[in-house]
Amino acid sequence: MTDEKIVDIKTLAKICQQEKDKGKKIVLSYGCFDLIHPGHIRHLKAAKTYGDILIVGITPDKYVKKGPGRPVFNEHLRAESLASLANVDYIVLNKWDNSAKLIEYIKPNFYVKGREYSDNAEEFTSSMIQEEKTLEKINGEMRFTDEITFSSSSIINERFDVLSKEAKDYIKDIKNNYSYEDIKQILNSLTDLKVLIIGDVILDEYVFCQAMGKPEKAAVVSTKYLFSETYAGGSLAVANHVAGFVDKVELISCIGKDKREKFIKNNLKKNIKTKFFNRKNAPTIVKTRYIEKSEKSKLFEVSQINDEYIDKDLEQSIKNYLQETIPKYDLVIITDFGHGLITPKIQNIVTKKSKFTTVNAQTNSFNFGFNPVTKYKNIDYISIDERELRLPYAMKYGKIEPLIAQVAHDTKCSNINITLGSSGSIFYKDKKTYFAPIFSTNVVDSVGAGDAVLAITSLLVKKDISPNLIPFIGNSVGAIAVKTMGNKEPVDPADLFAFIRYVMK
Repeated sequence: MTDEKIVDIKTLAKICQQEKDKGKKIVLSYGCFDLIHPGHIRHLKAAKTYGDILIVGITPDKYVKKGPGRPVFNEHLRAESLASLANVDYIVLNKWDNSAKLIEYIKPNFYVKGREYSDNAEEFTSSMIQEEKTLEKINGEMRFTDEITFSSSSIINERFDVLSKEAKDYIKDIKNNYSYEDIKQILNSLTDLKVLIIGDVILDEYVFCQAMGKPEKAAVVSTKYLFSETYAGGSLAVANHVAGFVDKVELISCIGKDKREKFIKNNLKKNIKTKFFNRKNAPTIVKTRYIEKSEKSKLFEVSQINDEYIDKDLEQSIKNYLQETIPKYDLVIITDFGHGLITPKIQNIVTKKSKFTTVNAQTNSFNFGFNPVTKYKNIDYISIDERELRLPYAMKYGKIEPLIAQVAHDTKCSNINITLGSSGSIFYKDKKTYFAPIFSTNVVDSVGAGDAVLAITSLLVKKDISPNLIPFIGNSVGAIAVKTMGNKEPVDPADLFAFIRYVMK
C-alpha cells in the first residue's frame, strides 16, 4: 500500500488533474524530511486540513544542503517513511533544487509550509520568491501551519555520527562565542567590497563514460560515451564565488581566439565585469576529464594549453590596464595556476599597486614544483593546500606549524590559510594558529574546493574578521564545494547560510 503512494511527477500531475475535476482540493507540502519527528507529523496533519488530497514532495539527495552528512537517510528511505503516514496520500521525489517547477506541474490549490518559514528568513528568500511567483501563475495559495517545531538538524547533530567528536567540540566552542545571527551579519557585511580578480581562465570539461571492459588485444579500458558538461573553472570560478557575496567584481584574464568568450560570459554572474586579452599563440585553456559515471572516478585528463609565459607585448598591455584599474578596488585576488598569465612583472605591479593582495599559487600536473607561493613578496593573504606549502621547502613530512611560520616570513604575509584535506584547515594570523576540523566527508569532487575557500576567506580577511571564525566559515564553504562536481555551481550565500545555520543547531 505504501509503495503505491510513491509516484513520479508526470503520473502525479495526471492524478491531481483527475482529482481536481472531481472538485477535490490538492495540498502540497515540501521538504527534506530526513528524520521524521512529531513536528513533521503535526505539520502534515495540519496541512491536510486545507484540502482533500495531501501530497508530500521530497528534496532529492543531491540538493539537500542542510550541513555535513546530510541527508542521513537517502531519498528512497525518506519516501517510504512518509508513505507510511495515514494522512499522506501521495509522495513524489522532486527533480529540481526547489519546488517551483513541481508546483507548476501538479498545480496544487494550497502550498503549505511550516511556521519557521513564515518570517521570510533571508536564506530561504530566493526559493520562496520562485515558489510564490509560480503559485500566483497557477492561482494557488501559500499557507503556513502553526504546529510545535522540532529541529531535525539539532537531533541529527546530537544523536547521529554525522560530525566527529572533534568537530562537535569545535562547533560547540564557536557557538559559545558567536550566534548564527552574528555570522550571518558578518557575511552580509561583505557586499560593499570592490574586488578585482586576475588569473587563468580554465574551462573544465567533464566527459562521463561507462566502463565496458578491457579489449582482448590492448592494455586499455574500453568506455562508452554517455554525455559531457563544461564548467567555468579557474579564475572564472573564483569570480563567480565572490560575486555571490559582493556587488562589484572585475575579472582580468587571457583567452584564445577560439570562440569561447560567449560561453564564458554566459557562465559568469551578471555583476562581474570582464576584461579579456586575446592570446594569439595559445588556446583558451580547456581541461577535459574523463569520468566513470557510476563510480564518479577519474579515468584520465587531456588539456588544451600553452603554459609558457605570455609574450612581451601582451604582458605590457595587461600591465597598462592594471596600472589604471587596481586603485579602484579594495582588494585584488591572484589566482595563479602557473599557466603563463602571471609573469614576474605582472606579479610585481599587482603587489605594489594593490591596497590588499590575496594569492593562491596552485600546484598541478603542469607546473609541479615550478609555481611556488614563495615567489610572492609583500602580500596580505595566502590560501593554499598542505602540499603547496611543503613543496617549496622540500619537506614532505613533519610538523606543519614551522613551515607556515617560514612561508609567512619569506612572503612577508601575516594571514595564511592552509587546507589539510580530510584533516581540516589551519589559519595563521600574527604568529598564532587556529585549527578547524573538517565538517563533511561526503566528497563528490574536490576539484575547485580550494578556489571556493580562497574566494570567500579573502573577503573575510580583508574585512579583518576574527581569526577564530575564518577557518570555521572556510571549512563550511569547502564542505559545500566538495558536494558539487567540479565548478558546476558556485557556492551560493543561501546555501552557506543554511549550512552554518544547521551545523550550529
